[in-house]
Amino acid sequence: MDLFLAISQGTGLALAAGVRPFLPPLLAGALARADAGIDFSGTDFSFLESVPFLAAMLALTAVATVLGQRSQLSPLVRVLAASAIVLGALEFAGSLAEEGYAGGPGLVAGAAIALLGLLAAGAFFEGARARLTERGESGSASLMTLIADAASLVLAAVAVFVGPVSYLPLVFCVWLLMAQRRRAAHKYEGLRVLR
Repeated sequence: MDLFLAISQGTGLALAAGVRPFLPPLLAGALARADAGIDFSGTDFSFLESVPFLAAMLALTAVATVLGQRSQLSPLVRVLAASAIVLGALEFAGSLAEEGYAGGPGLVAGAAIALLGLLAAGAFFEGARARLTERGESGSASLMTLIADAASLVLAAVAVFVGPVSYLPLVFCVWLLMAQRRRAAHKYEGLRVLR
């Protein structure tokens, strides 16, 4: 795999971690243990496929799911956001190190891409959840969590097996955030006119 493919894979894994912090590293680690499309062995990031790391990801997924269903606690949201950024950075760096490249730039790029994924996923899924709740379909709102989980797993799998496709969701996230910003600016512009 050359540098372009390593960056593509790292981009997709970091973006997936931004959507859901623990599931993509769990999937990538399990695939790496099986040497299926990815392999962190022999790098400084070999812990990403270790059994203790994978067990921690599984346990954190369960805890986040249970706590997330009970309430939208602000401290929990902050912990998940920080986890997403850190894990996205590690996955990107591991993808580079797998091919013999320095992992340092991957830490920076992965953190930035995970943050982008986090913001875009928040805008998309929270907006959809709010619209469903407004219509009295709060039971359907919990379905958004399952869709986010599935989306993060699909993004991670695509990153591992068809890396260059990872740029499509990246472009979608940028477009989504730009569209949200334009809507917000338009809304505030209308409020200024009313004054």
